[in-house]
Amino acid sequence: MQTYSPNNRGKEEISTISSKGQVTIPVKVRKHLGIKSNDKIAFVIESSGEVKVTPAKYPDIQSLKGVAGSLTKPLSWEKVKQIAQADRLSKKYGR
Repeated sequence: MQTYSPNNRGKEEISTISSKGQVTIPVKVRKHLGIKSNDKIAFVIESSGEVKVTPAKYPDIQSLKGVAGSLTKPLSWEKVKQIAQADRLSKKYGR
């Protein structure tokens, strides 16, 4: 994967930030990322301070449908809270 960063001057593309904080992503960058109009992008701030721009893995809530599987039967709110509490305790105390 090629990166666009100040350290890689041959690949650098410049864009201006508007007064509304908007930026036009240059065509070369959009093509490289494989993104098009209305796609979502993610800005990832690395521990080094570098910011990476990538296509969003889950651009909206609808795209998450089915990712976690499905319940065989509906759970009450009380049961959901009990499961969450047991999960927290398990993570905290390793049980």
